[in-house]
Amino acid sequence: MQKIKLEILGLSSSQSQSGSFALVLGEETGYRRLPIIIGMFEAQAIAIEIEKIIPNRPMTHDLFKSFAHFFGFEVEEIVISDLKEGVFFSKIVCSDGLKTVEIDARPSDAIAIALRFGVDIFTYENILSEAGIVLSDFMDEEEAFEEKLPSPVSGKKNKDWMKDVNTDQLRVMLEEALGNEDYEKAAQIRDELNRRN
Repeated sequence: MQKIKLEILGLSSSQSQSGSFALVLGEETGYRRLPIIIGMFEAQAIAIEIEKIIPNRPMTHDLFKSFAHFFGFEVEEIVISDLKEGVFFSKIVCSDGLKTVEIDARPSDAIAIALRFGVDIFTYENILSEAGIVLSDFMDEEEAFEEKLPSPVSGKKNKDWMKDVNTDQLRVMLEEALGNEDYEKAAQIRDELNRRN
């Protein structure tokens, strides 16, 4: 299966889930985005490495790097390898020069480790096809239709409000969320559309 290289495009706090963050990955040579919701600690570990901040004491991912180096292992790449029921899975591909092994990991942890080792992040076409979001311009008729769309009800929990919205409206809302770079909302709408198909 052919791998597609991803790059980190952004990390923002979640508006609907307190303490969560949206990590946005993008294919290096295309327009698709892969938003993944991650926890606060994992977001902090990623942000610290992106910003090149040196913490007073090593974080868990720094410990992993020191441990691997001590025993002669290097991380070769990270692969977001699977998507089951809206949950992403990944593998850390490691080698000691003679033997290569794949270690299961949450994507947030794997990406934090990838940043520390300076290695590439990949996924497969089937995952981008299922969960990726394509950035595109609005069509004129969709812009006109946009004003008629219901907005999320603040009292309803997370994605419950989408049950009352038809599929065509959800597609327009997805385009609007992408246009506003609200990748977290776009990921929720994408997941709802995938459930309906």
